[in-house]
Amino acid sequence: MRIGTTLNLIIEEPNTKKVSEYRSKIIEKSDKYIFIDYPINNETKKSGFFPVGTRFTAYYLDNDQQLYKFHSSIIKRIHIKVPALAISLPSDDSIVSMQRREYVRVYAAVDVAIHCPNETFNPFTTVTVDISGGGLSIVIPNGITVEENKKVLAWIILPMKSGENKYLKIDAKIVRSQNKENQIKTASLKFISISNKNEQDIMKFCFEKQREERIKTMGHRKEHRIV
Repeated sequence: MRIGTTLNLIIEEPNTKKVSEYRSKIIEKSDKYIFIDYPINNETKKSGFFPVGTRFTAYYLDNDQQLYKFHSSIIKRIHIKVPALAISLPSDDSIVSMQRREYVRVYAAVDVAIHCPNETFNPFTTVTVDISGGGLSIVIPNGITVEENKKVLAWIILPMKSGENKYLKIDAKIVRSQNKENQIKTASLKFISISNKNEQDIMKFCFEKQREERIKTMGHRKEHRIV
């Protein structure tokens, strides 16, 4: 991690217990600490206030665009030309390398249209079964037949938590199809050409869905404790 590296922080809000995503940047380092500017909430675009001791998970990309994560906590507030936070420096063996495109896959019904460049089948609209930064699974409508290893063009509409829809156009390949009797037909697609912007939009969508599931899970646990 170099000075200037952007950190994506997954933090549980101290008061509401809501899990939120923040963005920060490394502004200085020492042999014990990493110093970051005040994290900005990706949704509200406002700075967060966290007490000393707040724990979080951080994600960052290195120069080769490899994704890493580590766990840390806020040690103290300081001032280095600008207000900053000192977080604990993770040991080398506690920094985990992750598959950038596959580290988050969520089950979600997202509208998608599939087009075949050589027109071996007619375009069709459907919904996803799951989605990640590396690909997605879709429901195959009745009367549609797709071939494995066939290259297609996927038009995806991502409904973000902010209310905005992201419209993505991505080259993909059908890597597997399932057509068992009396079951819904599905196909798995792998992205073969995706822009950094589209990939980031999908990763953000997956994070939002993952947070929703965490909140639901915490709500169910509270209900059980009350009962």
